[in-house]
Amino acid sequence: MDFTLPAHAATFRDRIAAFVSAHVLPVEADRANWDGHGNIAPEPLHALQARARAEGLWNLQLPEADGGQGLGFVGMAACYEAMNRSLFGPVVFNAAAPDDGNMMLLAKVATPAQKERWLAPIAAGAARSAFAMTEPMPGAGSDPAAMRTTATRNGDSWVIEGRKWFITGAEVAQHFIVMARTSDDPRRGLTAFLFDRADPGWRILRRIPIMGPEEHGGHCELAFEGLVIPDSNRLMEVGDGLRVTQIRLNPARLTHCMRWLGLARRALEIAEPYVRERRSFGTTLAEHEGVQWMLSEAAMAIEIGRLLTMKAAWLLDTGVDARSAVSMAKIAVADTLHKAADTAIQLCGARGYSQDTPLEWIYRYARQARLVDGASEIHKMVLSRALLKQGEDFWRWPTAGSAA
Repeated sequence: MDFTLPAHAATFRDRIAAFVSAHVLPVEADRANWDGHGNIAPEPLHALQARARAEGLWNLQLPEADGGQGLGFVGMAACYEAMNRSLFGPVVFNAAAPDDGNMMLLAKVATPAQKERWLAPIAAGAARSAFAMTEPMPGAGSDPAAMRTTATRNGDSWVIEGRKWFITGAEVAQHFIVMARTSDDPRRGLTAFLFDRADPGWRILRRIPIMGPEEHGGHCELAFEGLVIPDSNRLMEVGDGLRVTQIRLNPARLTHCMRWLGLARRALEIAEPYVRERRSFGTTLAEHEGVQWMLSEAAMAIEIGRLLTMKAAWLLDTGVDARSAVSMAKIAVADTLHKAADTAIQLCGARGYSQDTPLEWIYRYARQARLVDGASEIHKMVLSRALLKQGEDFWRWPTAGSAA
């Protein structure tokens, strides 16, 4: 097994790490650059994005034909981790959710005309986007089969009726992907559609208050009240909605893990100098055995998360089924982010709990990790089903000459 990073990916990783240190962290350190929702404000963000574009550090995840750098998932894993050393890093490089997942989906399945209309503005940083799938009870959440929002055909158009909620980024999104039911077929009953913010027949009911911090555009509740979408704005074929969700969500879940590992490392980075310098009972905290155990356990959890994430990234790059690997990474890294933040706060004491460091921000952010893009319990169910179906093959190592 070769654990070395490809040279071109390592170069991008090093350039991003240097960019974050030189340009992003100083902006993050000044609270005047924050917006009211705990994220980077538009003016400093746009300045950093322009610099990132100028330095060729923009859209690492997209093919070159779609305005990207053509980096594979293994390279993305290293680079996204480096980006999220800063709380604000991913959005600076156009690699933050939900735009990241939406762009990868459109690059993979959109028609050339759809790419020009819907993908190109997001890739250029001229538009933000949202993916509208989750619904209020008893509608769809982790189970897309429970979808209640409907799309009814009317000539060359579709009429959308229903409700969505916790739609990330909706308040600032220009382009939307909405999932709706087009038939009662259990496997072919869903279809994906594209629409623009300016289209009539829908509205934002509220920006849902959350524990925070928030992504740009928050998490919103939407009402669809006769939104008319032309059939040319249908994504893939009628009935392909479940495929759309699978194509989008599997890589998106893994990119979450990549970014969370950067935040987890940042938490320990904040704690390390403190425990080296803070003295208690005649010695530094770092010399206490209990502190050493806490640091080692958190560091080991991060490294386990990195290995699981890299394995899943490699599987995606080879084009084989990575669902179990992604689920393992999602479960482990979500727990690791919380563990790293909690450990760092405990080691830093009252200072860690205060807003003198970003640890309280990371801690609040970490709690959503076990919920977004499938709760940990859902991913454990996926793993259990795979184990029961595959038996001993579940544990099979890839061998030379085969992808899996």
